Parts: sequence; C-alpha cells; structure tokens
Amino acid sequence: MEVDGEPPLILDLGTGLRSLGNYLNVPLQAAGIPLEANVFLTHLHYDHVLGLPFFSPMRDPGAVLDIHGPSQDGETLHDALAAMVKPPFFPIHMADFRGELRFHDLGDGDDVTLGAIKVKVRAVPHIGHTLGFRIEADGRSVAYISDHQAPVDRQTVDRGVMELCDGADVVIHDAQYTEDEFVLFSDWGHSTPAYAVHVASEAAARKLHLFHHDPVHVDKEIDQILRQSRRIASKLHLSEVLAAAEGMSFDLGAD
Repeated sequence: MEVDGEPPLILDLGTGLRSLGNYLNVPLQAAGIPLEANVFLTHLHYDHVLGLPFFSPMRDPGAVLDIHGPSQDGETLHDALAAMVKPPFFPIHMADFRGELRFHDLGDGDDVTLGAIKVKVRAVPHIGHTLGFRIEADGRSVAYISDHQAPVDRQTVDRGVMELCDGADVVIHDAQYTEDEFVLFSDWGHSTPAYAVHVASEAAARKLHLFHHDPVHVDKEIDQILRQSRRIASKLHLSEVLAAAEGMSFDLGAD
C-alpha cells in the first residue's frame, strides 16, 4: 500500500514479495536510495512468509524493513522467522541479509500509528495466532482479513473482524472455499465467498475484494465464484465485489 509522503506498507510476505521487490527497486535505484518500508504480517503459515528471502531490496546494506506481526508462544517473532530462513531450508541465515530487519511483536488490540497511517490490529479466528488489520489514511480505510475461519453457520461474525471491517472503503477477505468445499474443509481455517459477502455487508463496507483463492481453482472457476458473489451482493448493500488477481491495483484516492 502506498500513501503519499509515507514509506510503503506491505501486507504479508508471500511469494508476491519477489515481484513487489522488482517493482519497488525501479524508483529506488533511480533515486539512489535504499528501501524503508513497513510490513504487517497476519500469521506465519508458509504461504504468508515464503517471499521474505527473495525480497531483492534487502540486498542493499542501507535497507530497513520493519516487520509488525503476531507474537508467538515461547519465542519472539524474530526467532520464529529466523528458524525458517536458514540452512538447510535456505542457503544463508536471515541475519546475513545486507538490509536491516526490525521486528515488532503484536497482539490483539496493539494498534500502530506510522506517520499519517493508522493501523488497527485485531485477532482473527484461524489456525494459530492470526491478526487482521484495518489501515486508515487520508480519510480512507482498507480492512485486510486474509485468513478467516468462518463459523459453521456462516452467519455470526467475530467482533474483532467487525471492528476491522466497519464501514471500510474496501474489505479484502478470505474466500477460499465454495460452499460444497467448506462442508469437507470446515475446520481448515477459511471462509466461503458467500460468507465474505455476508461479513462485508454486515459491516456496511463499500467494496469487497475476494482473496486467498484456493490454488486448485482455475480462472474460469474464479469467474463463476465472482458472478455468484455479485448476485448475492446485489440483494445487500455492497456497491462492488471483485476477485483479487495477480497484478491488480486500485486507487482509493481517485475514488
């Protein structure tokens, strides 16, 4: 996320971090300056952290990356990630990065202010300590609920999730399983597109971006899921439903 006058704010550290690094490197190298950025990490499952060793701006000795993420039982966030980035899993240790990594352990309610950006932090139902974030700047708001265990009834909504989504301009929400799949994987920590629509509607959010698609769903299936979700949303109070896609961007400042 980019806010005028503030360092970039990165949500999670998945494999998309490699492409993001290439994108950020262009203006950094043109200006001859190192990266300064903030990360808000929802949880430590592999799909949310595997991009860290491949983030090319951290090859610059002057780079600084502040990682804000969920506290861990019995160890720090730093120690948990360092255990993933070391031989034999990766050729070098995390401490060998030329740039500086700084870690900030967060719990439920540990809200953060970074210049003009305010980040609300709430625990989200999932497997393991998982956080969701609401980012507010320049009068706009984005709620990021990447992994969310929907209740069996797919009706009740966790209070913390509601606080994050309340009246948000955009809600980015887990929509991994279809209703049929959810019957089989109801305790795997994820939501359905219909439940994502329900959450955004209950919170009176303006727009919903379906996120965290199941890797086995091809584009044709995502398109069908999107059509079904829009039909549900048309009966509620959501102005727009989109399916997140690689390379997609949106500008709230021009909305």
